[in-house]
Amino acid sequence: MINFLNLEYFLMAAEESSITKAARRLNISQQSLSSHIANLEKEFDIALFNRTSPLTLTYAGQMLEKHAREILHLRDETYRELADIKDFSKGRLTIGMSHTRGRRVLPEILPVYREQFPNIELRLREGNTRELDAELLHGDVDLIIGMLPIKGEDIETVPLCEEEILLVVPDVLLEKLYPGQVPQIRARLEDSSDLTLLADCPFLLINTGNRVRTLAEEMFADAQITPPVVLETENIETVLALSIKGMGATFYPKMFMTENDEWRRSLAQTAGLGLYHLNHPKAHGVLGIGYHKGHYMSRATQEFIRIAGEQLQKYSRASLT
Repeated sequence: MINFLNLEYFLMAAEESSITKAARRLNISQQSLSSHIANLEKEFDIALFNRTSPLTLTYAGQMLEKHAREILHLRDETYRELADIKDFSKGRLTIGMSHTRGRRVLPEILPVYREQFPNIELRLREGNTRELDAELLHGDVDLIIGMLPIKGEDIETVPLCEEEILLVVPDVLLEKLYPGQVPQIRARLEDSSDLTLLADCPFLLINTGNRVRTLAEEMFADAQITPPVVLETENIETVLALSIKGMGATFYPKMFMTENDEWRRSLAQTAGLGLYHLNHPKAHGVLGIGYHKGHYMSRATQEFIRIAGEQLQKYSRASLT
């Protein structure tokens, strides 16, 4: 195995073209320097110097001189980078989130995180719940943000804030299903969120694999209904926009509807769009962070979890009023 000290001494001898001068600069004996060079020649089983005066490099020695400088430079760079990581002046963090949740959550977290830790390289992996769970298990992401529980062996979770999934139903659909009875049906939905009333209502749903879609399917099964699904998409904002236009009912996270959000203003200006609380245990949950307890947790990850908790607790209180 190559010894870094042997390389350093070899380079000094090559630079000075003299064992005597190189030993003097290194403050070691000529015998010690000759021993280090002999060890290198034994390691590679080839002569590195022509024993002339002045000392000259063989062809093999010339090749080693070039690569030795590269090796020692890489060693020095590695030590510096590891020291930076240790001091938390440098690092990388890969975050996994759903395609749409990042729009609401990340603006609350990342500006604060970036301000405190500007040298941490941030990467975002987007996908549905199933894809992100797999990436966390395989080590492709450092952490994921999603609804608890996060499935998988050896996964630890940290709760961040409460979350609720709302039922969104345009009045125009209720009028088609129950002509002249919209006020009564709205009252029943507000009182009990009885999904059997919507057995024939068209629904707009996000794709299979997303937790909101899984929740919808479970609630349909519990209500023993199979309503028509007129559109499936990966983007939950699309289903809400189409629902506002009266195309179908849908499900939408309340977290996405803060007072300052453009969708909230749009909804307030849109007559006849009902937002209903769901009387189902899985419609009320907790947003959290999941990480693999068997993988090394960098300080970059630890600090992200801390900041996310601080920021989303405040955000949770604001959004769930």
